[in-house]
Amino acid sequence: MNKIILKSLLIAVIGSFFVFTYGCSKVSSNKSDADSNNYSNNSITKNKKITKMEHLTSTTFKEKVFNYEKNKEWKFEGELPSIIDFYADWCGPCKMVAPVLEELSGEYSGKINIYKVDTEAEQELASAFGIRSIPSILFIPKEGQPQMSMGAMSKEGFEKAIKDILLKQSN
Repeated sequence: MNKIILKSLLIAVIGSFFVFTYGCSKVSSNKSDADSNNYSNNSITKNKKITKMEHLTSTTFKEKVFNYEKNKEWKFEGELPSIIDFYADWCGPCKMVAPVLEELSGEYSGKINIYKVDTEAEQELASAFGIRSIPSILFIPKEGQPQMSMGAMSKEGFEKAIKDILLKQSN
């Protein structure tokens, strides 16, 4: 399992380097929130099933994922394995990960849930999970402990983590 985590972290580091080196200058900060969240015309996601991901607040996080105020030990409250994307609107790598996660939310609909947490709006929640860099991605299997990955990941990296961490028990 440690090898999987190390490989995922290595992929995230390499992906982050690529994003910071080549990707950030291509992200426009002049888009409105509606434009930045609408990826249906993006050539990467064209003809793919896209579903809208749910944005969690600290209240909905406690109901659907983990009530960190009530429980000291990890107790997953969800029905399906989940991915939580801790992001900020100003973050270039976060904007590059968003369409990948939206595409995956369509492809894995009914098998996993993919949520987003705006670290600027939900500072208490980000602090509770020790989020210091974004994007930070929390992978939560139905059984067992969650695993955190920091930095942008490729679609292939997400698919590997979904298979190896989230859906491993169902195989």
